[in-house]
Amino acid sequence: MNFSVFVVFSFFLRFCFWYIDFFTSYRQMAGARLGQWLSVLVCAVMLLKAAALPVGITYVHSAVAKGAVCLDGSPPAYHLDKGYGSGINNWLVHIEGGGWCNNITTCLVRKNNRLGSSKKMLKEIAFSGILNSRHIFNPDFYNWNRVKVRYCDGASFTGDVAAVNLATGLFFRGARIFRAVIEELLAKGMGKAKNAILSGCSAGGLASILHCDNFHALLPVGAKVKCVSDAGYFINAKDVSGARHVEQFFSQVVATHGSAKNLPPSCTSKLSPGLCFFPQYFASQIRTPMFYVNAAYDSWQIKNILAPGVADPHGTWQNCKLDITHCKPTQLKTMQDFRAQFLSAIGGVSGSRSKGMFIDSCYAHCQTELQETWLMPDSPVLNKTTIAKAVGDWFYDRTPFQKIDCPYPCNPTCHNRNFDPNHHQHSNFAKMSRKKEFPWPLLIFVHLLGFPNFHGCCWSSFDFGV
Repeated sequence: MNFSVFVVFSFFLRFCFWYIDFFTSYRQMAGARLGQWLSVLVCAVMLLKAAALPVGITYVHSAVAKGAVCLDGSPPAYHLDKGYGSGINNWLVHIEGGGWCNNITTCLVRKNNRLGSSKKMLKEIAFSGILNSRHIFNPDFYNWNRVKVRYCDGASFTGDVAAVNLATGLFFRGARIFRAVIEELLAKGMGKAKNAILSGCSAGGLASILHCDNFHALLPVGAKVKCVSDAGYFINAKDVSGARHVEQFFSQVVATHGSAKNLPPSCTSKLSPGLCFFPQYFASQIRTPMFYVNAAYDSWQIKNILAPGVADPHGTWQNCKLDITHCKPTQLKTMQDFRAQFLSAIGGVSGSRSKGMFIDSCYAHCQTELQETWLMPDSPVLNKTTIAKAVGDWFYDRTPFQKIDCPYPCNPTCHNRNFDPNHHQHSNFAKMSRKKEFPWPLLIFVHLLGFPNFHGCCWSSFDFGV
């Protein structure tokens, strides 16, 4: 079986077993086993319809001569699924997430994996969510030219150090990568774009904020250009020890990568460059329309900004960070205070109708790339509106959307993250496994895949410690 198909099918199975969990939790009828298998069949059909064909990788070999290279010196890369029909002149450029490296040591680690080398990247990946190619699952952007830009520089495409460290062989050239990739896409048809979006998730979401106006400036005059940041609005907040470890970390990122000259001048003229890595200090100055998709209890920020390991040496926050339902009342109070800080930090961009906002109360991180949170029957909603509809209505100027959810745990549609790999004792699938209610070949196959439970699916690739 093709590896990409194998990965997609693996995702299908994980979703199906989550569906079984949901189905069996609420069923109260006889013949349960038949109902379970019917649910699997329904789920499989639905997901096969949702799945797009794997999209191949494209290496920007011409970028190497410009010094626009990944941490290890390999060429940058992207995946392009070409548009058609009414979307042939529309472009959605989505930037991959993956945290940052703040010094030589952490960047050397990334140099040897997909976050620092295009040599380590999968040759094909499946598109879902905002990148999905099916109308029913992505009605506003399905037939656009959809691009996923791979992330391999470690500083949200802001670095540009001319010298190469001969001892380590590290290149800090993220800003050059961004420019080289966009120039290639312009030559491939984006230079005639009528509509264009720059989006991204996590560190890619931050990149979509930092580069939004630059992206707009490179597109044809007269094109409708907007930006979407998913889980990219990182805030400068104190952690549970009272320190600002994230501020120190971002300052180190900026210093290591030489990012200062590529950060918004409106910010660096007033504040230290490290602070200008936080959107709260410059987002109100962005001229291009921007939509923010973010959880007020962003799980990455809770784990790495509010309660990082360095601020919690005794691990008192560990269970809470793994599963929000295990948080103590005092911890929930601290998280509610963090939400208040987040809303205050992002409040500066809410005054303009050109700005959109979907701030839910989920314990989540990155919601536009996953089909289950972008647009499915049980996706998170605000004001009875899914993320997909909110973003689409905003982009096409059908309806403005600036909604902030009520505090946790008020929203029953949330898909809250569960990080604990051993935390499946309450899973109906786990119970059925122990009771041998599923045929042993399927059980063996699923456990060989390492998917005893759907909870926490597809999130680990975005979880990088600060």
